[in-house]
Amino acid sequence: MDKQAKGTKKDRAAVKADEVTVDLIAFVVAVNENEPCVLTIGQADTLPSGPFALEHRSLQSGLRGWVEQQTGHPLGYIEQLYTFADRDRIGSGRRQRAISISYLALTRKEQAASSPKCGWRSWYEYFPWEDHRSGTPPIELDVLRPRLIEWADGAGDAATRRERRQRTATAFGFDGRHWNEELALQRYELIYEAGLVQEAGSARDATRPSLVPSKSMVADHRRIVATGIARLRSKIKYRPVVFELMPQSFTLLQLQRTVEALAGRLINKPNFRRLIEQQELVEETGEISVDTGGRPARLYRFRHAVLDETPIVGTKLPVARG
Repeated sequence: MDKQAKGTKKDRAAVKADEVTVDLIAFVVAVNENEPCVLTIGQADTLPSGPFALEHRSLQSGLRGWVEQQTGHPLGYIEQLYTFADRDRIGSGRRQRAISISYLALTRKEQAASSPKCGWRSWYEYFPWEDHRSGTPPIELDVLRPRLIEWADGAGDAATRRERRQRTATAFGFDGRHWNEELALQRYELIYEAGLVQEAGSARDATRPSLVPSKSMVADHRRIVATGIARLRSKIKYRPVVFELMPQSFTLLQLQRTVEALAGRLINKPNFRRLIEQQELVEETGEISVDTGGRPARLYRFRHAVLDETPIVGTKLPVARG
């Protein structure tokens, strides 16, 4: 009887040690002065987050509550991004199995005021290699490329060396390949695997390479941001979510600059405007903007009726090559 009681007590202790905790994490995006910005707390290294509790009516209501409590910022458009439940997730420091459910949230510039509780930072501070609007960034050519090649060539066998080189070339567009803006997560995971970011500290050994200059985040929050960037860059091509980031009225140039900021690359202006018109995504407001730094420009607004007329619509990113 005593042995059975001891066994039961031991089993309960094991269950408690292995219990699952669920965290809700928000990747909140706004575009300010042509820069895609992420809402952060702490030392601009943490995404708003909090545990899912029994009193929360739903996952989304729990997330909204935590974000408003920590930042004072109410959320509008949100969608579930990804669930992170890897057994070896970094930064938890706990014996419990930590599951993080991340969400993508979009807000407008006029609603994106900073407060003492939080701040907005360009996501290119965390991912400087992702901004190709002025061409291939020097950090990619002068820092990342040689260090990734060194990492690839340092593999112990020829097959792994070839596999690493191919993954690197595909992700970053090396060796004459096309740079795909949607591969933001694959690029970050390669850099992490190579031990080139601060977050990979626990995975690096004593011979670790020097880090790539970029702002780090706690735990795996930068991985969550990379996931969100990849999702948003893909989604703007088939759903009109970019208008969740636009003011009520805007010029076509403002719309183009917003899409370019998200995509990290330039867009062919005539093709972009033609596609916007063909898809009837916007309509004129009848007003003119003189705050353009040049000639007055017509103001437009999103045509909400398009959501009822077609199930799939987006900006289709007519990217300027070369």
